[in-house]
Amino acid sequence: MLVLLLGQAMIYVAAASPLQEVTELRYVDQDAGDPSYLTRILVTPDFMRMDDGHDDGDYILLDRKQRRLINVMRGNNLAMVFTPGKVPAAPVGWKPKLTSHAAAKGTRRFSLVLNGVTCLEGVAAKQAAVDAARAMAEMKAVLAATQYRMWRDSPAEMQHDCDLANQVWAFESVLELGLPLEERDFRGRTRQFESEIRIPLDPVLFLVPKGMPLVDAPS
Repeated sequence: MLVLLLGQAMIYVAAASPLQEVTELRYVDQDAGDPSYLTRILVTPDFMRMDDGHDDGDYILLDRKQRRLINVMRGNNLAMVFTPGKVPAAPVGWKPKLTSHAAAKGTRRFSLVLNGVTCLEGVAAKQAAVDAARAMAEMKAVLAATQYRMWRDSPAEMQHDCDLANQVWAFESVLELGLPLEERDFRGRTRQFESEIRIPLDPVLFLVPKGMPLVDAPS
């Protein structure tokens, strides 16, 4: 039933909106100590796709209306489906502090601090690609329970409260500042905005490959 409903939703968008434009964002991402890489984000009112800039590679597809995230792994011929789960309340006294101040025109430099550690810092633009920033928050909301479960099940030495701040309990307040233009997290991972353009809709980019099994992931 999941495959049928998902397929119908995607086909409807493709058929009903042949002239629709898509917002394309490009970021340069880098994990500490590793080479940088491109992240492409394509946003429509119904979907958000994240990939490495290649149409035929692996990708993450957010169905914004159904609140599902699908991780398409072509090499494994598998698509993992993530749906929202229950996120526990933050502990009493758990209070990350988000501060921001005006930077370049239309932007704010921000810092998210918890227990003296800067979990995330960067620059955001309130009026830039507003719907894309909203879609990023929607994706994190779908994954919040999964992120919490992964943190909970990790060895104690790998658990860090900043992961909970960035991925579970404080991401919305950060994205409310606007589209991220620069980010650096407590592990040294960075993100740098490169470009934003409008391109014609290619409906195929928002489909799960035909015949690929969809498997529900734990939430």
